[in-house]
Amino acid sequence: MKKETCASSLKDVTKQTGQLKPWQIQRAEQLMLDNLDADISVAAIAQACALSRSHFTRQFKKSTLVSPKEWMRAQRILRGKQLLQASRLLLADIALECGFFDQSHFCRTFVQTEGVTPRTWKQNNQSPVL
Repeated sequence: MKKETCASSLKDVTKQTGQLKPWQIQRAEQLMLDNLDADISVAAIAQACALSRSHFTRQFKKSTLVSPKEWMRAQRILRGKQLLQASRLLLADIALECGFFDQSHFCRTFVQTEGVTPRTWKQNNQSPVL
């Protein structure tokens, strides 16, 4: 009788569920974080994970419950919120820093995600001055 090793068992589960391996998730997320201010393609991320674009997209969504583009958009908004709270940059500069095309694109996406404008969010989330 042949016993399965823990590693091959984990490999089979990953294969059966259609999810990315932990190293692939880590590599994909790190690539996207490193390129928040740039436009990295899903194909480039997929290649770094040794998968085709379509296969990577399906497995990323199964693994994280969001598409790569949605994940990156959420990270860009999170970065924008950090900059709104901690810096005195103009909205246009924050937008470019976070990888949006312009201030309008940033504001539109921010309102869709957060339900308020960046200005309103900043006013409601100001750090108290000591």
